[in-house]
Amino acid sequence: MALKEYPSEELAAQPIGAWSGEAYRRVVGALRAQLAVEDLTQPHWWTLNHVAGAPGRWTRAALTERLARYDDQDTDFDGVYDDLVRRGWLTEDEGRMTLTGEGEAGRLRAAERNRRVHRQTHEGIPTADFVTTINVLRRMVANLGGDGDLPDRGV
Repeated sequence: MALKEYPSEELAAQPIGAWSGEAYRRVVGALRAQLAVEDLTQPHWWTLNHVAGAPGRWTRAALTERLARYDDQDTDFDGVYDDLVRRGWLTEDEGRMTLTGEGEAGRLRAAERNRRVHRQTHEGIPTADFVTTINVLRRMVANLGGDGDLPDRGV
């Protein structure tokens, strides 16, 4: 889909908060919709990925502390962990979490759904432009007192 062309001066005067907010709502909405097909939420997805990346490392308390900074839904993380245990996707041994085979299969299905959204989001955007956009947003975050560093992978 082609975008209408505008003069640089007009684009430079656009409210970044409005555009970044709209992009956030669209991207996160698309991701959440795809996860919902698997009856998952973003916190389920975060949990599955962290536990898959470091089986037996994460306790509930440590993982909740790690994930809470990304949460914008007042998530009951114990409820998420309990749900994954009830499904048979997650086990806990001495308080440390590990995915089951069924949990890993669900994680892989959800990962493919997320990759579809990622591909759709990147359509028509050269990699160099995407990288520039990420760096511009990182700089804006840092300029306003936030952490402009990339989050570590948590594993």
